[in-house]
Parts: sequence; C-alpha cells; structure tokens
Amino acid sequence: MTPAPDLTIEKWLNTETELQLESFRGKVVCVFVFQLLCPGCVQHLVPQAKKVHAYFSPHDLVVLGLHSVFEHHAAMREGTLRAFLHEYGISFPVGIDAHSPNDPEGIPQTMRTYGMKGTPTTLLIDRKGILRSSAFGHVDDLALGAEIMRLIQGDSAGNDRA
Repeated sequence: MTPAPDLTIEKWLNTETELQLESFRGKVVCVFVFQLLCPGCVQHLVPQAKKVHAYFSPHDLVVLGLHSVFEHHAAMREGTLRAFLHEYGISFPVGIDAHSPNDPEGIPQTMRTYGMKGTPTTLLIDRKGILRSSAFGHVDDLALGAEIMRLIQGDSAGNDRA
C-alpha cells in the first residue's frame, strides 16, 4: 500500500504553517472536502466536520478542510471563504485546492489526484498515511465516527466502510 498523495494547496487558512500529510504520520487524518456554495456541504459536511473536530482528541485525529472549487469559481474566492469560515465557526485548518491553469474543466489538482466525484467528499487516512476511505456524498455521523475509532485503534484491515 502506498501513502496517500499530498494535498496540492494554493493557500492554508486557520494555520500559520504549510501542512503536509506526511507530517501527520502516527495520527489518523480526516479531510472534509467542500465548496462553500454546495448545499450538501453546508447542511451536512460542515456540521459533521465541526463535531468530529470537537469530539476526537488532536493526539489521535487531525481534521482538515479542503475547499475544492470546480464550479462557480468567481463566487468562491479566498475572501468569501474566510467570511464563510468565520460565520460557521470553523477553526481547524482549511486548504484551498490549487487549480491547474491548463485544465479546461477547471478541476482542482487534489480533486483530480484523488479522483473525487465532487463535494461533499470525506477522506480518511490511517496512521501510516494510507488512504483508507474516500466517500462522496453524506456519510452518516455514526458510521464515520465508528470508522475513525477503528482507525484510531489501529485496525489495518484495509476495509473501506465510510
């Protein structure tokens, strides 16, 4: 199994440092991928991300947001995202997915690298840095919490349940 590819980030918000997935080895990483104008993201993913961030210990789990804009680019710029993060009380680090200037479809780099279908998407990476789950759409809170606990406890069966 190969490590999850790093996130290709244009800019990080809510953190002073540039973050790399490799630096989180030894912890489970949950990446919540969203667009601020995505109704499913606002209704389900953002509240869920905040709950996960509040509930799990930062010694075991790193929560990251990834703003991955593949439509309505003009409406979802950094200033708008900063206001959104403030309005919704999002305090964990959020990266802005980098765009490929030559991509005619406007698909951000991390979204393309991971083969995501859209937003919301939830990525789970185990303590060894291996991508264990990539779930498109809403993931039930209980199912996500169970999957996170399984990874925190060190299950390396490779099952993709989330």
